[in-house]
Amino acid sequence: MRVLVAYASKNGSTAEIAERIAGELARTGADVDCVEAGTVGSLGGYDAVVLGSAVYTKRWRPSARRFVRRHRRALAGLPWWVFSSGPVGEPKPDDPRATAWLEPPRTIARVERLGARAHVVFGGRLPLQPRNFVERAMARSTPAPFADRRDWDEIVAWAAGVAAELQAGSRAGPPP
Repeated sequence: MRVLVAYASKNGSTAEIAERIAGELARTGADVDCVEAGTVGSLGGYDAVVLGSAVYTKRWRPSARRFVRRHRRALAGLPWWVFSSGPVGEPKPDDPRATAWLEPPRTIARVERLGARAHVVFGGRLPLQPRNFVERAMARSTPAPFADRRDWDEIVAWAAGVAAELQAGSRAGPPP
């Protein structure tokens, strides 16, 4: 089973999540390539795809959106999964607006139409080296326990679920 894990990351957090997912898939026996989404020329030779993107102001990174547009025909014929990453800071469960920005609605609607098997949102991490005013302000105002909200156990469990689906599908063989 050959699997592509493609990602679009601004500050490295989403890339680290993609690498962990790729590692879990490889641990279960898949042959995995983990690469930046913008560098993928073709999906030929892949049996499945996992695509992830950082989310900023309700939008995926441009290279992830282009990936979906460029490979839409191939994706429609493959098993594939999607993840987003990004929320940082102190969770505000009582504020319905606090989670509204997590989902890029048009992009997720597109991936659902193309048959993505699942979409999950993982927590993100503040930039390790803030580069602009907004990033520096976020770093100053975010309490340390909330600067990195990635839940590695959740990420590995999700990847294990993807691997289990892939293994079940490969045991079933091709459709008649």
